[in-house]
Amino acid sequence: MNVDQRRRGFGIATCTARRWIDTALVRRLVDAQFPEWRHLPVKPVAFGGWDNRTFHLGDTMAVRLPSAAPYALQVEKEHRWLPKLAPLLPLPIPEPLAMGEPAAGYPWHWSVYRWIEGETAKTGHIADLRAFAVSLAEFLVALKRIDPTAGPAPGQHNFYRGGPLAVYDDEARQAIAALEGRIDTQAATAVWKAALAAGWHGSPVWFHGDVASGNLLVEDGRLSAVIDFGTSGVGDPSCDLAIAWTLFEGESREAFRARIAVDDATWARGRGWTLWKALITVAGHDANQAEVGRQRRVIDEVLADHRKWG
Repeated sequence: MNVDQRRRGFGIATCTARRWIDTALVRRLVDAQFPEWRHLPVKPVAFGGWDNRTFHLGDTMAVRLPSAAPYALQVEKEHRWLPKLAPLLPLPIPEPLAMGEPAAGYPWHWSVYRWIEGETAKTGHIADLRAFAVSLAEFLVALKRIDPTAGPAPGQHNFYRGGPLAVYDDEARQAIAALEGRIDTQAATAVWKAALAAGWHGSPVWFHGDVASGNLLVEDGRLSAVIDFGTSGVGDPSCDLAIAWTLFEGESREAFRARIAVDDATWARGRGWTLWKALITVAGHDANQAEVGRQRRVIDEVLADHRKWG
């Protein structure tokens, strides 16, 4: 089983878990472990997530249950570190309120968080994409400035985000080979080799690990919160740059790069992280065609960016 299969939750095991993590289970867990909230209704959110399933608990809280064992490793990490990070950041992040125990046939720890209002960061929800890019860059700069002492190093808990790109080398090269004739494989190989060569030699810093549209919230057209720190850690922050190619383009990408102020090597590794994920998605047999189309566009953006900046 490859790294991305682990990242997506051990395939069939995750699909099975998603089916049995339902409102009735959450109701039983809450009632047994937090009887003070027994009177509050439990309802699934519009999109319950993949790595974790999320449910409303009343109007002001959310229950979040990992859908597979790898994601369960993230629960205690978030409860330990999010309260320490929150006061030092310019935007709201999830606030853990309680940690539940395995019970009622559910095998892992789970969480209750304060609910954060907002829409996911689709371009139609964003008033000014350039201003949004600058706000996000400022958040990530603030995150990197937080003391990393004793923070979680890259490992199984975050699928080695913040570590060397070489952990994905075999996957990336296999995907490039599989896409011969569908993408410019020569250009993709050049981007990947450049990313590997641009090694990380800096001091470890905090990173989010999954800066994606679904983890950025918008209110009144502006970035209002950053959620889901499950893949966060301390190490190389280049994995946080993927949003430059998955959401931003043109002026907004340039504004993001200028404000986050990373060197050329870090930007090259950011292209590598982005390319790896797009490649394995397009090459994967289980990807839906809409997602394949989106990731094909991401590959095109990454390759064009490499041609522009080298």
